[in-house]
Amino acid sequence: MTKAPDTLGTYLRDRRLRLDPASFGFSGSRRRTPGLRREEVAQRANISPTWYTWLEQGRGGAPSADVLNRIANGLMLTEPERQHLFMLGLGHPPEARYRPVEGISPRLQRLLDAMDTTPAIVRTATWDVVAWNGAACVVMTDYATLPPMERNILRLVFCNPRVRAAQQDFDGIARFVVAAFRTDAARAGASAEITDLVSELSARSPDFERLWNDNDVGLHGEGTKRLNHAILGPIELEYSGFAVDGRPDLGLVVYNPVRSQDAERIRGLVRKRQAAAAGEVAG
Repeated sequence: MTKAPDTLGTYLRDRRLRLDPASFGFSGSRRRTPGLRREEVAQRANISPTWYTWLEQGRGGAPSADVLNRIANGLMLTEPERQHLFMLGLGHPPEARYRPVEGISPRLQRLLDAMDTTPAIVRTATWDVVAWNGAACVVMTDYATLPPMERNILRLVFCNPRVRAAQQDFDGIARFVVAAFRTDAARAGASAEITDLVSELSARSPDFERLWNDNDVGLHGEGTKRLNHAILGPIELEYSGFAVDGRPDLGLVVYNPVRSQDAERIRGLVRKRQAAAAGEVAG
C-alpha cells in the first residue's frame, strides 16, 4: 500500500521552491533545484535545519505555533497562506493578530458607491469607520467631515450629542454596540489596542463605563435600526453585517431602508449632496 504524501511537508516544500534565493541575499549559483535550500529557510526562521528537514519529511511530530509562525515569516507567507499552514500543521487557524487597517481596495469602495439608496460602511475590529458611501453620509454621519479619530462608532454613539439624539432606542443601541464591540475586538486579537479607547470613553461617558463593566458580549449579525432623521423624520433600516473575505480585520455593515419611499428620499438626498459637491469643485 502506497503511503499518502504528508500534506504539511508537501506544502512547505512547494512554498520553499517558489522563492528566489537572490531576493533574500543568497547566492543563486550551484543550485540543482529552484528556490531556497532547507537550511536557508531554517536560518530565516531561526530554527534547527534538522527540525525543518523533518517537518518537510513528515517526521518529528506536530510543530508548535511559534515554530509555524517563524516558518511563515521565513517563507514570506501571505495571511491566507499562514492560516493554511496552521490548518495543516495543527488542525486549527492561528491566533488572531490585530494589525491596523491601512484602507480598503478601490473595488470594495466601488461596491459601496453602487448602493445609492442603502447606507453602507466598512469598519475595523476596533470599530473605526474606514469607508462609507453617500447614503451613509446623508442618513447617518458625514464621516468625510470628521477627523479620522472621531470616525469611531463608539465615540459617535456615546460622545456625539447629535448621533445620540438620533437613536430612537438609545439604551438598547448602546448596550448592543458595547457587547458587539467587545466581541469583535477580542476575536481580532485587539484587546490591548482598545485599552486607551475604553479608558477615554469610560471617562467621558458614564453610560459607556456602566455597560462596559457589565462584561456583556454579543454579535453584530442582523437587526433593525430606527432613527429620528433631521430631514427624513423617523426612518427604519434593516441592517446586516458581513465579513470582508481575506480581510478578517474588516466588517461591512449594510443598512437597507424598510420602506420603498424612504429609499427614494435617500436617493434624493444623495443626489443633492453630489450636486453640491460638484458645484464646489466647479466654483
